[in-house]
Order: sequence, then C-alpha cells, then structure tokens
Amino acid sequence: MKNHVLCLSVILVFFASCSKKNDAAPDPTPTPPITNIPTPPTRTPWVAGTFKVVAYMPSYKDPATVDDSKYKMITHLLFAFLDVNPTADGSVDTFTATEQARFNTVKAKAKANNVKFGISVMGNESVFAAIAANATARTNLVNNLVSFVTTNDLDGLDLDWEYPRTTSPTDVNPNANFTLLMKELGTELHKANKFLSAAITPGVYSSSNRHAIAPEVYQYVDFFNIMQYDGPGYDTTEPINHASYLMSVNSLNFWLNTKAMPKEKAVVGIPLYGENADGSAIAYRAIEDSGANVYLNLATVNGVAYGYNGIELIWKKAQLAKERANGIMFWEFSFDSNSSKSLIRAANDQLGRTY
Repeated sequence: MKNHVLCLSVILVFFASCSKKNDAAPDPTPTPPITNIPTPPTRTPWVAGTFKVVAYMPSYKDPATVDDSKYKMITHLLFAFLDVNPTADGSVDTFTATEQARFNTVKAKAKANNVKFGISVMGNESVFAAIAANATARTNLVNNLVSFVTTNDLDGLDLDWEYPRTTSPTDVNPNANFTLLMKELGTELHKANKFLSAAITPGVYSSSNRHAIAPEVYQYVDFFNIMQYDGPGYDTTEPINHASYLMSVNSLNFWLNTKAMPKEKAVVGIPLYGENADGSAIAYRAIEDSGANVYLNLATVNGVAYGYNGIELIWKKAQLAKERANGIMFWEFSFDSNSSKSLIRAANDQLGRTY
C-alpha cells in the first residue's frame, strides 16, 4: 500500500486568482455542470450489524487534510504504518515526533466519533518471512505488537505483509510460517479483546502469493482487507482502470468460492486514487479539482489520462460488498475529497448508512 503515494508530489492543483481584478476583463469560464448523472443500483435498506467501512490513514499525511465530518462515514480507521525493524528480531521502530503527533490527533478524532482505531503494521517481505520462520523472533514480534496496542488503548491491529508466499505459482500448499504468526498474534490480541485484520492479495493473478493463506488462518483473523486494485489491464474493456468491477467480482469469487473464506471475514478494497498508463498515481481529490466528470472511471488531468473509480463504480462496488462480503476498505483516507462528491460519501449513500 505504501508505494501509492510516491508519485503524488507532482500533482498540481490550480486556483483561479480573484485579487486585483480588472473590471474590463471577462469572468473566467465556469466549469460546466455535470449532466446525465447515472442512476445508482437499487439501494436495499441498511441493517445495523457488523458491516465495516475501513479506511487507512498514512503517517506521512497531515490529518488536517481530512474534514472531521468524514469520520462519521467510516467504522474502522487504521493508522499506517508501524514499521517492523529490519533486523528481523521482532522489534518495531518508534514513531518520529511528527508521526506521533499525527497518531495522537487521528486517534482522538476516531475515538470522538466512535470509530474503532487500530494500527497497521508493515515491513519488508523478507523481514516478515524471517521473523515468522524463527520462533523466538515471532514471539517477540507478537509481544511487541500486543504491547503497543494495549499501551495505546487501541481497538486492534492490521498486518500488512505483502506478501506471504508459496514455493511457486502452482504450489497450493499454504505458507506454514504465516499461519504460525497469525495464530500467535490473533490468540494474544483476542485475549486482550482486540481485533486482528490483515491486508491481502486480490488473488486474481497466478502468483506465488495466491495460495499462501491457509483456511486455518480464518479463525484467527477478524477480517481481511482484500486489496482489489493496482491491476491495470486486468479488464480489457477498461485497460487503464487499475481497479475494475470485474477484478472485484473475480477476487471475491477466488476468496469466497475457491478458498472458502467466510463471507463475514471479507472486506472489498477500493482505491481513492487513479493511475495512468505508466502506473503513476493521482489522488481522487485532484481528479475532482480538475473539473472531470467524477461519475466516470477515466479522467484527463493536465493532459494525462488516469483510470480510477468514479462515483457510479463506487456505488456498484458498495452494493457488491453489501451482497457478497461484509465491508469495504479504502486506501487511503486523505486521497478522498471533502466535498459532496466524496467517494466515501457515495459508498455510504449506496449502503444506506447515515452520517
């Protein structure tokens, strides 16, 4: 997940200046209103329960970029990230002063809005693999993570190991060390009445991570954030859309049908950013600011075409999740806009949630 922001520093947002206006100069041409707004899918009544609306908030983003009203639109917020120490001894890095301040701010906002607040833990794939394979390091990591959660009065923890692997793309034997780590971590967190989630592959490509998670793991993890994005060209009818509806459908087919994941554990991952043909990313808020028709899945910003999830597709994915899964997840919170065209708002509208 972390690499989605690497290209965002080049995004330019233009503002028209109104100062020292010459009375003789014509007014700038206003952005034409969006017409032919699509009809959302049939909206079924919202039933209060366990359905989750999850968002990640990166430590490298200013919490002020997210309006306080947006917290009413989510059920879970994961602060990303707490880094696993690369020594692979099971220790974790400490926050910088800036990260700690942002953590405190976001935590307070989440708690004030009855949002379950957790920490997302990430590290290099090889570091996670080394820790999981060593009983001492594995237990040390579990103890450090549970201590972090309880000391900071968090509701739970998300593990973002991208990715546990099998020996080859054709090997269907799960990663036994991943199972051991999740068993120990889930057991200890549940003793403290804390949740455990995991960010996982969409499973739509033949790869050595596709079969790494054993069904045994399901009992130790409360929900799985399925990262159904970063797949340009997956749907040939929308080659530049990196997170098509087809990808979400087939990802759920894989996890729920092929891998027998319980429906109540599955959370549909949705991106709040677009990608161009080179894989460079742009935040949805910048797409909206460009004047693009945000109901579509393709926008041209500064002469560059980006595929993304527009409002109509967000409606469809929210309905898909409501019917076939038990939640939706957004990467990431600050990419969304704070306007009436917010994608998280659109999802809530389709779900029938009040905010």
